[in-house]
Amino acid sequence: MEIIVIIVLRVLLITFYAFAGIYHFINPEFYYPLIPDYLPFPELINYLSGFFEIILAIGVVVPKTRLLAVKGLILILIAFIPSHIYFITEGGCMSESLCVPLWVAWVRLVLIHPLLILWAWSVRKTNKV
Repeated sequence: MEIIVIIVLRVLLITFYAFAGIYHFINPEFYYPLIPDYLPFPELINYLSGFFEIILAIGVVVPKTRLLAVKGLILILIAFIPSHIYFITEGGCMSESLCVPLWVAWVRLVLIHPLLILWAWSVRKTNKV
């Protein structure tokens, strides 16, 4: 039963990050406001983030690269922490289309973000499935 749960979580994680990565290319304007002003080259940051999310999602599929890909996803999630903090310092509103109550921004940083890291770590087993 445990292996079935891990497989389901793995498939969901792969789908989640593949879609998120593709969305960086489909709608980059969504991500630009989330990139802190103090970081140079927001377009490059956006496209690299999307590229690595796609590549790492594919890496999770392959048993030989799964552990490395999971570690890569965790590093990306850690790298995104300044963006979450920036979102909070801006009051949870980056544009008319991206505006949430401040408590939601805090929940994303303090609860959701660690759960995403835990989710990635939970699918790291490199069994042949």
